Formats: sequence, C-alpha cells, structure tokens
Amino acid sequence: MVQTPVYMDNHATTRVDPRVVEAMLPLWNEVYGNPGSTSHVFGWEAKEAVEQAGHLIATTIGASDRELVFTSGATESNNLAIRGVLDRQRRKGNHVISVTTEHRAILDPLQRLGRRGCQVTLLKPHQVGDERVGSIDPQQVAEAITEETALVTVMLANNEIGVVQPLAEIGAICRERGVLLHTDATQAMGRIPIDVETLGVDLLSASAHKFYGPKGCGLLYVRRSPRLIRLEPMIEGGGQQNGLRSGTLNPAGIVGLSRALELAEEEMTVESGRLGTLRDRLFAELQDGVDNVSLNGPALEDRVKRLPQNLNCSFEGVDGEALLMSMKELAVSSGSACTSANPEPSHVLRAIGLSDDLTRASLRFGLGRFTTAAEIDFAVKTVCQAVKRLRQLKEV
Repeated sequence: MVQTPVYMDNHATTRVDPRVVEAMLPLWNEVYGNPGSTSHVFGWEAKEAVEQAGHLIATTIGASDRELVFTSGATESNNLAIRGVLDRQRRKGNHVISVTTEHRAILDPLQRLGRRGCQVTLLKPHQVGDERVGSIDPQQVAEAITEETALVTVMLANNEIGVVQPLAEIGAICRERGVLLHTDATQAMGRIPIDVETLGVDLLSASAHKFYGPKGCGLLYVRRSPRLIRLEPMIEGGGQQNGLRSGTLNPAGIVGLSRALELAEEEMTVESGRLGTLRDRLFAELQDGVDNVSLNGPALEDRVKRLPQNLNCSFEGVDGEALLMSMKELAVSSGSACTSANPEPSHVLRAIGLSDDLTRASLRFGLGRFTTAAEIDFAVKTVCQAVKRLRQLKEV
C-alpha cells in the first residue's frame, strides 16, 4: 500500500532524516547558548558543539576545520565565493569562466558581475547525441583561461540531468595556470565521494537540505594552504568566522548538517546501488508503458558520469506543465519553468541541444532515501496514465 502523495523531487529538497532531527533537538532546548558568548558555560557548550560538527564535516571532505565557513545555504555560499573573489581589490583579473548549464545561483551572480564590467565566459557542454552529453572537456577550460582569469566555477553534479563533471582534471589545469577553482557541490555532497584535495578545488559550496539535513544551513570551503584565499565578505557586523560571514552561528543547523553528512557517507555505497536500481527500473517501465520516451543526459548505466538517483526524460507530444498538473498525487519537477511569470524552457536542457518541444515535455525524477519500490510502481502507473490521456486529448 502506497501512502500518497508520493515524493520524487529530492533534487529540490530532501526530507530531514529522523536521526538528524534527534541530533539537532538538544541544540534547541538544552544547549541553546550563543556560540559567540565567551563568558559563560552556555556559550562554551554551544561553541563546542559547533566545533565538533565542523571537525567531522571537514574531515569528511578532506579539509581542515578552519577552512569551513557556515552559511544559510549554497546560494549564499556561491555568491560569497564568486563575488568574494571578483570584488576583491587585489584580485588577479576580472575574467571568470563557467558553464551554460550551471544553476541560477551561479549564472545570476555572474550576470550581475558582467553588468559591472567583468568578463564572463560560459562554456558549452557536449550536445544531445554525444555520449558525453552535458559534460565539458577539461581542454575547454584550458583554452578559455587568459592572463586576466581570476576564477573558474564548474558545478560538480548537475541538478537537472545529473551529469558529473571531470572536476579533478579541471582542477589540475587551474592549479597549473594559477587560477582559482570553485565548485557548486550542492547536488553531489552526500551522494558521491568528495575530497577537496582530489578534486583540486579552492572553494566548494553545499547545502544541508540536499542530503537529508535541515534547510537554512550550508557551507563554503575556502582553501587556506598552500596559499590563503582572501574573499571580500558580503555580510559584515560582528566579525564571526574570521570576518568572512558575520552573524550568530546556527548550532542546530550546523550539527544537523554534520550528522546528515555522516549518515550519507556511511550509507552511500549501499544507497547508491539501491537508488540506481530503482531509477533504472523506473525508466525501463516508463518506456514499456508509453511510446516516445527519451532520456536526457548521460546513459543510466554510466554510474561515474551520472548521479544514481537522477532521471530526466521527455515524453514526446506532451506539455510538461500540463503533465504535472494532471498528477496531483506525484511530486516531480518539469524541465520547463514552474511559474507563469517565467515560461522559458529549462536552460539546462536547451544548453545541451534539446529542442524546445522536448524540453517543455520533460520531467525530472529525484529518488531518495525514503523512496520505495512500491512508489516506483505508483509513479510508472500515474505518469503513463497521464501521458496517454493528454496525448488523446491533443488528438481530438
């Protein structure tokens, strides 16, 4: 028996794991001091909880404790990383390189910098029909770097088509050329192994709510060695976190982030295998249930180039928004914009060469820790019925 509605939008956010909630509870009603209060035990206890959580997080990603800045989430972290580098008066230059398939939390700050005189280069990924669809070649980065390049920012794993970029190779090029590398690891953190040294990144952003932690808490990794990266802060007023992000820390959120990442790391191998199997079954049964269903992004069997829980596919001849509206008991996302104020199709799918018609006919399924086999059956039945009904109405 499936309890409805069924949730399959885990790229947007995840349900907080009960074990994470349990770890957070004492920070709300027992250890409730301000970690910045240095004159009494309440502050000392809160500070200790934050430091222990930070140490676990840093160790997990191969960083040191002092290299973490806690934020409200990856959007703030991305802005601090990008604007923090480019707004710095003594930066190397005013050129930044990124990719057309990045999240708006990257593209919008870059657009703003462009209006202020910065030079922005957006690389084009491999197109539909290429087995490397969605990814960029490290050589593209190498060819785009100039003497004025201050920063390269490349998403580790894409939020729509799940493609994992060759970041370690890109990192090696950036280090050789003396250019900083930032990555938005929001979709990758807790889902694939991350080590900042292996990836060669100088800055890394993530949000707790993408891997079963609380909303409103994220982090920015800022490399301190072999050379200290200096950023221009966006929030001032207290000097917390070495002046990079003023404001009272969120102990409950930070502990929640730490516990969520700890659980994700412990269960990653088993969970990735389980979700990959469910995802593959979902797509196969959708193809069996209705005609003209096409996959968007890397091949599903390529577990290196694609996140295991991601499925994005197009249903030819059906409008994605109409499809969503006809499936009230199934929570998924459309590849096209979800508000009438912005009717443009997904910029990610368009950037890989998908037609506007197929882009508007796409759905993104994000499987997660609490997804069951019975829910996969429910999703297949619900989607296939809706697609057939909409196609019949179109023929009338």
